[in-house]
Amino acid sequence: MTRAADDSTAPDDRYARGLAALRLVTGTEHPTVLDPVAEIAPDLARMTVEFGYGDIWSRPGLTPRQRQIATIAALAALGNAAPQLRFHIGGALNVGCTRREIVEVFLHATVYAGFPAALNALSAARAVFADRPADPGDDPARPGSRAASPGTGADGDRYHRGLDALRAVDGPHGVDVVRSLDDIAPDLGRYLVEYVFGDIYAREGLSLPLRELASVAMCTALGTAAPQLRVHIRGFLNVGGSREEIVELMTQLAGYAGFPAALNGITAAREIFAESGA
Repeated sequence: MTRAADDSTAPDDRYARGLAALRLVTGTEHPTVLDPVAEIAPDLARMTVEFGYGDIWSRPGLTPRQRQIATIAALAALGNAAPQLRFHIGGALNVGCTRREIVEVFLHATVYAGFPAALNALSAARAVFADRPADPGDDPARPGSRAASPGTGADGDRYHRGLDALRAVDGPHGVDVVRSLDDIAPDLGRYLVEYVFGDIYAREGLSLPLRELASVAMCTALGTAAPQLRVHIRGFLNVGGSREEIVELMTQLAGYAGFPAALNGITAAREIFAESGA
């Protein structure tokens, strides 16, 4: 049982725990991010600390890095919360995510939320990065894709590289999806393999489990991609993620995409868990 489920926890304890978590995200001893909110809606500011950080963010099911990767992925996909996205990009850096990982999340978003959402997220990242000293070893502009490698075979053939990545994520199921498009949109199936998996998933800079975590976060937040959400919940498990992490991710997303999206995500997760056995 997590501390958040303990009914004996006093409100002041929740606030103190939430403030400690918020300090970790902001990287400051005295976070001021909620001061403007407190001026007009003090209860909302308090609930953000108590619930968002004291109850949710402080739970042990995900690491701080995982939480911030999932949060910026969801906010980038939603595309309607630019100030919060900038805040959480900074938070991602503060908890140990690299600039390159952050940029890779937004390149990944081209697949699930489209290029405009990804470009807007990258603009937010540029603004945050500009206000911070750069780590010479953390260059997000360094080419990160094996797709740029010349030649033929596994490293040069986008389609075969994509098929390999697709099988690593979804086993035979993903290949069946591609084949199901042969009679109506074969080019779309080819682009799915070449771009999504041959270009994006094959990139370095973000581990495969983190890519799948970001995919699940984006599909959950969007709320319009239930079949794809199930694919990527299964994929996250296939690449080493746990059921507990999926459940924790859905709990986290209640605060950023809303409870309906989180509940729908849990329904999808239940189906995949049942499919793979208790």
